[in-house]
Amino acid sequence: MFDRRLFRNLDYLLLIAVLAIMAVSLVIITSATLANPFGDPMFYVKRQAIRFLIGFIVLIVVISIDYTQFYRFSHYLYGLNLVLLVAVLFVGKQTGGAQRWIDLRVFELQPSEFAKIIIIISLARHLASREGNFDSLFSVVPSFIYVFVPIGLIFLQPDLGTSLVFIVILFGMLFLAGVRMRHLLTYAIGGAAIGLPLLWFKLKTYQKMRLMVFLNPDTDPLGHGYQLMQSMIAIGSGGLRGKGIFEGTQNQLEFLLEQHTDFIFSVLAEEAGFIGGVVLILLFMLLIFRVIRTAYIAKDTFGALICIGVATMLTFQILVNIGMTIGIMPVTGLPLPLMSYGGSSLLMNMIAIGLVLNIGMRRHNIMF
Repeated sequence: MFDRRLFRNLDYLLLIAVLAIMAVSLVIITSATLANPFGDPMFYVKRQAIRFLIGFIVLIVVISIDYTQFYRFSHYLYGLNLVLLVAVLFVGKQTGGAQRWIDLRVFELQPSEFAKIIIIISLARHLASREGNFDSLFSVVPSFIYVFVPIGLIFLQPDLGTSLVFIVILFGMLFLAGVRMRHLLTYAIGGAAIGLPLLWFKLKTYQKMRLMVFLNPDTDPLGHGYQLMQSMIAIGSGGLRGKGIFEGTQNQLEFLLEQHTDFIFSVLAEEAGFIGGVVLILLFMLLIFRVIRTAYIAKDTFGALICIGVATMLTFQILVNIGMTIGIMPVTGLPLPLMSYGGSSLLMNMIAIGLVLNIGMRRHNIMF
């Protein structure tokens, strides 16, 4: 039975930040999809609004379950995660050269998205159970193996961007678990020196071109560099106050590609300007600050590790997504959390936020 007294500890500021970002998302998705092949200009925003509602219901379900229960079942979640990641390689739907989705008729499931929160939960248990045993350089090897198994499966899809998210999550959680900074730096530098040259030969042609375009946008302005060039034009033309909602020329004339998914920030910056972009970033900063605060006040290491995993995941995806729209990061398929159109990413983020709220609500062992 859910104890209503737990609502005294509910982080309303975190919840308000989430709802505010959702509201901005619906407005910008509406603007980005006014012209669409389905005829109904509200087609996409209606679907996303329904997903927001479902996500909010899932959030309520998550906060109603004591988060320590996830500790008990984390190994089963990890196993389920591997099964789904293997399954998508055989029965997954291929789109744009990538095989990342399983068509369930009702909706398309993207296992790599849910793998993020599953890895955060299961890795939190793994690290919490070994708390205080990270003195040597090789003490973290089991943790690397634990995470690199799903990373390898995701890389085969291929999905380089999501693979990098896992690595960042791993290092963030290892740091909180007490691994020495010099050991983390050793693995980071060594991994980059060995892994990057090998990775280059494993990348698909379009992935290599994205990196080349990142280094020099003029390399292929009408091909692989087109998205980046149009995004930078849109953001730059927005100026301080923007052209007005529904008035962005790069957006409405469809010069922008993937404007309701990967490049939704470009639409916001063109139509709401620098001020609109800053407001959204401030909302994201409030969101991440409240997640980190929850990690600080959590009653146990397991809860704190989950919060840091969520904070690291959100921060990295926000930086990469916004960074790629302005040309300071390579173009990847990482969505902007809670903003980009899509079901799997949204539902995963709502589960993550629900877990953080859950941990904050149960920060006291005894309720008075």
